[in-house]
Amino acid sequence: MQIDKIRGHQMDQLFKAMLELKDLDECYEFFDDLCTISELQSLAQRLEVARMLRLKKTYDKIQGETGASTATISRIRRCVDYGPGGYNKVLDRLYPEPTESE
Repeated sequence: MQIDKIRGHQMDQLFKAMLELKDLDECYEFFDDLCTISELQSLAQRLEVARMLRLKKTYDKIQGETGASTATISRIRRCVDYGPGGYNKVLDRLYPEPTESE
């Protein structure tokens, strides 16, 4: 994984801190302290692009709705299709497919 290059105490501490957040209000508070608005918007945009790619939306539709560049969409496409699975894992948990009984 690409992130293995920066694996260490500080990254472990950051990810453990995120795992300690209890609800959306705590997330907003923590990330407001941690990131700029632009950084947060970029992260949120990437996750939305990944969600839309999984829904088989076209690049034009994604670009129009999120404002993401085609380069960003392509990079996220590679991660969704060939990456370590982070986007898919999170999106599967956020949007589980309905079962036949639902």
